[in-house]
Amino acid sequence: MTTTKRSNFGAAIRTTVLLAGLTGLFVVIGALIGGPQMALIFLGIGAVMNMGAYWFSDRIALKMSGAKPVSEEEAPKLYQMVRDLTTRAGLPMPQLYVIPQAQPNAFATGRNPEHSAVAVTQGILQLLSEDELRGVLAHELGHVRNRDILIQSVAATIGGAITYLAYMLMWFGGDDDSALGLVATLALVLLAPIAATIIQLAISRQREFSADATGADICGNPESLAGALLRLEEGAKAVPMEVNQAAEPLYIVAPFSGGGISKLFSTHPPIEERVRRLRQMRPTIA
Repeated sequence: MTTTKRSNFGAAIRTTVLLAGLTGLFVVIGALIGGPQMALIFLGIGAVMNMGAYWFSDRIALKMSGAKPVSEEEAPKLYQMVRDLTTRAGLPMPQLYVIPQAQPNAFATGRNPEHSAVAVTQGILQLLSEDELRGVLAHELGHVRNRDILIQSVAATIGGAITYLAYMLMWFGGDDDSALGLVATLALVLLAPIAATIIQLAISRQREFSADATGADICGNPESLAGALLRLEEGAKAVPMEVNQAAEPLYIVAPFSGGGISKLFSTHPPIEERVRRLRQMRPTIA
């Protein structure tokens, strides 16, 4: 089996397991609320969400971020950089989006390389040099080439759906003394950590290291990405961005900082370690 086929097969298995886990969780919640009949209803809800997560997770991720499509006439340099990098990587040209946010950040999404998108914030276009921006774009294309984008987008969609379910149950629970009210309260307390755990299990921190290495290979200069990561980390700390926590794994650097549980469930490895590994690599520019 070729490397590409193994990568495709592994991505399909991980996505299937993640979607099956969502369905099972919904069935359990339904059974707790109303027994077998409600479990059957929640099975249907889970199935609908599965289909939506698979086919529309990229659109959901872009909508959650407020990303807007950008034309080549509006961003010629951005298009030129991405076109050059995709040629080097042997990838099709993704759709390009700009997020109207001051925080410097970026992410990639999509079902596969043929249906992919790269989104960058307005802040990253203003902060980074052209060389650093190439490193960031190469990292995102690394996720595309490594087939990470589907599992990342699905995990973000599922995490958001589970958190939303907790609040929905709380709203329908009404009387805290009722059975539904008790389940709703427990859901609100337990489901958000469960969502974070699912995301953490689905999206290994190793994926970021792999995308860094692939991105450095695509752009030809590990220092381009290493320098960008250091500036992005400072920029993310200085300029806050309102982001659903479930969408955190999509971004190249965590869009918000925090300690305790937030740090425990973070899908991003420390920037210092990412930079250290990149600086151990040799440039491959001809």
